[in-house]
Amino acid sequence: MNRIIDAIASNRSFLITSHVRLDGDAVGSELALYHLLRDLGKEAVVYNEDETPGNYRFLPGTEVIVRSLETVDHFDAAFVLDCSEISRVGDAASRILGIKTVINIDHHMSNSRSFGLSFADPGASSVGELLYRLIEKMGVPVTREIAVNLYTAIVTDTGSFRYSNTGEDTFRIAGKLVKAGADPYGIAEKIYENNPKEKIRLLEKVLGTLEFAWDGRISTLWVSRQMLKDAGALPEHTDNFVDLARSIEGVEVAAFFTEMEKNIYRVSLRSKGRINVAKVAGRFGGGGHFSAAACKIEGGLDGVKSRIVQAVMAG
Repeated sequence: MNRIIDAIASNRSFLITSHVRLDGDAVGSELALYHLLRDLGKEAVVYNEDETPGNYRFLPGTEVIVRSLETVDHFDAAFVLDCSEISRVGDAASRILGIKTVINIDHHMSNSRSFGLSFADPGASSVGELLYRLIEKMGVPVTREIAVNLYTAIVTDTGSFRYSNTGEDTFRIAGKLVKAGADPYGIAEKIYENNPKEKIRLLEKVLGTLEFAWDGRISTLWVSRQMLKDAGALPEHTDNFVDLARSIEGVEVAAFFTEMEKNIYRVSLRSKGRINVAKVAGRFGGGGHFSAAACKIEGGLDGVKSRIVQAVMAG
């Protein structure tokens, strides 16, 4: 943290980015860091390859996010958040890696430690929690804008404080953020109780694909590009579908297969904590946390599902 604080003090212009398929921890952490740097008199740009999901557009600062980078030459440093590998940023990864100082803040157990400067703690609930630690160490006031963004980052990556990554420090920090202006009810309503009709129509189609394996210990769901089109839905509308499959009695691991292109599937894995799905995803070039991970696999749907089921059963 001391080296990151020194880097913030000694540099003027910062790029902030995160992974494709944005989630609450990614967007909330990016915007919290943006407000922090701006409050310190620094120049900051938030760049994402993907569009901000609709349920996070209420966050303070979303209007400043850009989705194209003409050049990175004027940036003194870059923050890469919630990424275990630079490739997770998307097509601009190699250009961003060329910035003089690249700082990675992450909490994935699969982090490669390949960045120039890393603050990685797989024991933390979220990058939002790590950023709060950094701000606390700097002695900088937490404004309402920072508090709302960090609270969103933490509440989403802990499954509303339900997941095993929730610890004593998580609640301490959440309490501090509420005191600084984060409204738990208002934030939860915007994230979880504002679903577009298209998402519910898509969910109806996806639930029809539910299958079980390994005597009911594995559940699977999948979505095709045609299903998205028929429901008028976007890929972001599938967020948390995998959690529904995990919530079923007797299920130990849930897998959700998203057709990205013909014969290319993104696989989201969720465990109830007894099976390490980061290890499973790692066999296919992916990664993540013990209880939440993802990977990308080429092949037909039946073959891809079979490979995942066999990998989970192998442990």
